[in-house]
Amino acid sequence: MTDVVTEQMIEDWGERYSNWQRWGPDDRLGTLNYITRELVRTACALPRSGRTISCALPYAADAADPLGCSDPIETGWTALAHVAHDGRCYNDRACGDTPSSSFQARDRVVGRGVLLDLPRYTRRPWLDDGTRITPNDLDLCGESFGVSIERGDIVLVRTGQLRHCRENRSWEGFRAGAAPGLTLRCARWIFEREIAALATDTFDLEVRPPETGFPHSLRRLAVRDTGLLLGTNFDLDELAEACAADGNYAFLFVAPPLPLASGERARTNPIAIK
Repeated sequence: MTDVVTEQMIEDWGERYSNWQRWGPDDRLGTLNYITRELVRTACALPRSGRTISCALPYAADAADPLGCSDPIETGWTALAHVAHDGRCYNDRACGDTPSSSFQARDRVVGRGVLLDLPRYTRRPWLDDGTRITPNDLDLCGESFGVSIERGDIVLVRTGQLRHCRENRSWEGFRAGAAPGLTLRCARWIFEREIAALATDTFDLEVRPPETGFPHSLRRLAVRDTGLLLGTNFDLDELAEACAADGNYAFLFVAPPLPLASGERARTNPIAIK
């Protein structure tokens, strides 16, 4: 960023990009409200070949993780109650009193998926660690592949970090080391595009090291204030190859979370249908 970000600026953006009360005081779905039955019907008409592609990492219940990590890395969605500031979560609820949004969303994550394949757009195998993804990068990537972001879309942002880890046979730092990710300015992009969900192939939503002195600020704005359904650790490599092969970067996407009554994250086996 060229300007200095202050805590007050983040507070102001939180109010500006807030969806609190937009769907009523009892809403626990957040941006999933953008997915209407009409949009689901439209998305069901997208598949052409009928090919199905899982975007889930293999889950290991013990330490023998097939990816070589000491602890299993799950593909999953972050519950809205997981991100708090000043003791409040999405829709101005006390976090301890907020039921799991995973249970509420058990039949809602179905719609038009859009892949933004940033490595292919930049003609690189993967983005370097620490690469800052801007709103302009997201828009230009979509335009280059002939797809635009529409209201209610489930946006998948591929950085290539999983491929990088696999080819280098090293997962050191995947959880906490440097990583490509979205910049804080993407909070406005997420809010204005009115997307239903966003998932990445990284452990976090935002770039690491943090671009400001306020780590996890984008997660705070996007999840707590906007009510975004956020997914991490999505394996997008096979999907990226399939999209490149047929030139179609929009598809039917089905990724309901496990209907847990409580919890901060819910595993999912996301399926793209082309």
